[in-house]
Amino acid sequence: MNYSFLDPAVLGRLGAIPIESRQPMLGNVTGRHRSPNRGSSVEFAEYRKYVQGDDTRRLDWKAYARSDRYYIKEFEADTNLLANMIVDCSGSMDFADRGIPKIEFARQIASTLSYLAVDQGDAAGLSCISKKLDIEIPPRRRASHLQSIFKTLSDVTPKGETGLIEGLHAIAEKVQRRGLIVILSDLFCDPEAFSDALQHLRYRKHDVVVFHLMDPQEIDFDFERPHRFVDLEDGSAIVAEPSLIADEYRQVVQEFLVDTKRRCLDANADYRLVRTTESYESVLSTFLLDRLPKKGSR
Repeated sequence: MNYSFLDPAVLGRLGAIPIESRQPMLGNVTGRHRSPNRGSSVEFAEYRKYVQGDDTRRLDWKAYARSDRYYIKEFEADTNLLANMIVDCSGSMDFADRGIPKIEFARQIASTLSYLAVDQGDAAGLSCISKKLDIEIPPRRRASHLQSIFKTLSDVTPKGETGLIEGLHAIAEKVQRRGLIVILSDLFCDPEAFSDALQHLRYRKHDVVVFHLMDPQEIDFDFERPHRFVDLEDGSAIVAEPSLIADEYRQVVQEFLVDTKRRCLDANADYRLVRTTESYESVLSTFLLDRLPKKGSR
């Protein structure tokens, strides 16, 4: 596997940190993640009253001695994680000024997380969205499946207007099992519609992560002379004197970032603003460490 967006040294270092879900998952095999169903693991969950047909081996005789009633011990079931990488492939994702192209940063995060997921026994899949949901690779646990993901990421070319909203709604309908949904986008779409799409994913009980990818120039707007600004999605252009609009531009962008974060948090999505000059290893390391169970919890 020789891809520019995959660094074996980074994979080795990040491989020591597991990918953890923030909520119970519904996989199809035994794994490391909590399931909403009850199973036979060693971690106690709760008591419930005995009903006819229950396995009598799970009766708690100490509870019976105290209350003269039969109680069954229930335990947490563990399952595997279905990790779905959602990559925005609209034209604006090809922008680069101070950092690498946003699509390249998306490739780095999506490929690395896919590798880490499969390496720990979980499943990884990929969806690429430009004007519509163009490419869908369902989650699989096989190491050979990673080749399909990496090849697709390598070949994808950002173009056209974004269909992110429609794509997310389609994914919410198609992905039946709750899983980890990782959205990689600059989020240049209607904020209200994006909020509705997040709520749709939340309704489906997915654990949603949003990596909001921005080139620093898109935030700081440090142009010094007149420029011709071209919309990479619809091709429209405008000539402007940056010094006349810089303050208003920065204010609008800050409002956009604050509003986007609020909408993500309202939908219980894990929001991460990422500048494309950052180290993707550092971004992922912080993300993975933040998700580790706190001491005394699971």
